Amino acid sequence: MTVSPLDRADHSPHDVIIIGGSFAGVSAAMQLARARRRVLLIDAGLPRNRFVESAHGFLGQDGRPPREIIGTALAQLSAYPTFGFLAGQARQARRKGAVFEVDLGQKGIALGRRLILATGVGDELPEIAGMRERWGLSIFSCPYCHGYEVADRRLGVIANHPMSAHQAVLVSDWGPTVYFTQGRFEPDEDLLPLFRARNIKVEQSPAVEIIGTGTAIEAVRCTNGLTVPVGAIFTAPRTCLTSPLAEQLGCRIEDGPLGPLVSVDDQKRTSVEGVFAAGDVTSMMANATMASAAGVMAGVSAHRSLVFEGAMQG
Repeated sequence: MTVSPLDRADHSPHDVIIIGGSFAGVSAAMQLARARRRVLLIDAGLPRNRFVESAHGFLGQDGRPPREIIGTALAQLSAYPTFGFLAGQARQARRKGAVFEVDLGQKGIALGRRLILATGVGDELPEIAGMRERWGLSIFSCPYCHGYEVADRRLGVIANHPMSAHQAVLVSDWGPTVYFTQGRFEPDEDLLPLFRARNIKVEQSPAVEIIGTGTAIEAVRCTNGLTVPVGAIFTAPRTCLTSPLAEQLGCRIEDGPLGPLVSVDDQKRTSVEGVFAAGDVTSMMANATMASAAGVMAGVSAHRSLVFEGAMQG
């Protein structure tokens, strides 16, 4: 069974509108659909993981393309009569009385009693020649997601923020590692013993070009002309919010180590009553399993808020 996307939003209020249809969003939708709540999932089709060929470390789904995992989830959700899916871009969100209005442009206005933001983040890669076209294919951010597949190659870690030296220590568990400080992010005194114990090489001349055929990597060229052989690269990009909805709604935004994050409590409630958030938009720990678990919590919390509101009104 496949899901049939709606052509446009209708004007009858949904119990919950979920914006963002990757791991966090579909996991939230499953809890609400099973609770027999009328839920609308809105997705623009631009997930953060669209550059990778396969997802790893996700129990029961290891090695499958993310788009296939989400496709299976949507097909399963379509069996629930209270679930609806709309392919489109949520442009604006605002509260209007007891409901939230989500503006979908030509596809109309969707109304919901609760909102779950699973809008994700975007990656701002270092400006290094040859990096963008290899992102997600031979250049990665998470060694837990992709380290096994490149294990025992010579691995490069290109620094992009003060925590990059910690990333180099972790990556060295998968293979011999070269740490490119970019002339800015030297390992501190506390980490130097680990660098020596793990034989992590330090290259202080900034990397300026990734060399290789197609999406493969053979070496990194530095500003001093040195060419350093590596077979795969890890870097932790800065991140940005890809949707303005949280700010439009007045949700508190905090400065995370890698970029802005929507602030939530342990129930995935934002600072705005009735608005929940889950996934990469709330956490620097980017991982399919963690995003899915956060989505489950957001869906359950949204459902509970509806139940207790109804009980108190009754």
